[in-house]
Amino acid sequence: MQEKRFGDRGIFTNAEIPGRALADVTMMSPNAGSLLEQAMSRLSLSARAYTRILKLARTIADLEGADEIAAVHITEAIQYRSLDRKADICG
Repeated sequence: MQEKRFGDRGIFTNAEIPGRALADVTMMSPNAGSLLEQAMSRLSLSARAYTRILKLARTIADLEGADEIAAVHITEAIQYRSLDRKADICG
């Protein structure tokens, strides 16, 4: 899916998506967008965390074969982000 999405842009993975191109390749359901905005506010996440969560959610959606990022993909990406933050504190 990523190969098809990026074509010959010189990008091979979702992690490589530049911030300015993120909106072009990360279509979200209205519920997913709302959930991400709530998480940003409640968890006091940075803009960097926002882009990381969005890229990860895009990858999760790709693994499921979904064209659009759904709320469940955002939720899973946020959970992974939370685990990453806990590892930084403990390690």
